[in-house]
Amino acid sequence: MAVAKSKKSRSRRNMRRAHSKLAGPSLSVDAATGETHRRHHVSPDGYYKGRQVIIPKVVAEEEENEE
Repeated sequence: MAVAKSKKSRSRRNMRRAHSKLAGPSLSVDAATGETHRRHHVSPDGYYKGRQVIIPKVVAEEEENEE
């Protein structure tokens, strides 16, 4: 079993941990709306890869009220 010969100092411990930080979510801009959204996710407007795939509830309710 491996046993440390001497104690790691706080400085060396922190230098080792310097690269294990969390990265923020990668974002992209939608081509059709120009809105920023997470990669590989539908934007809040319902667009994915430049085309609308989901009609938001607010727009759907407005269309029902017009009819």
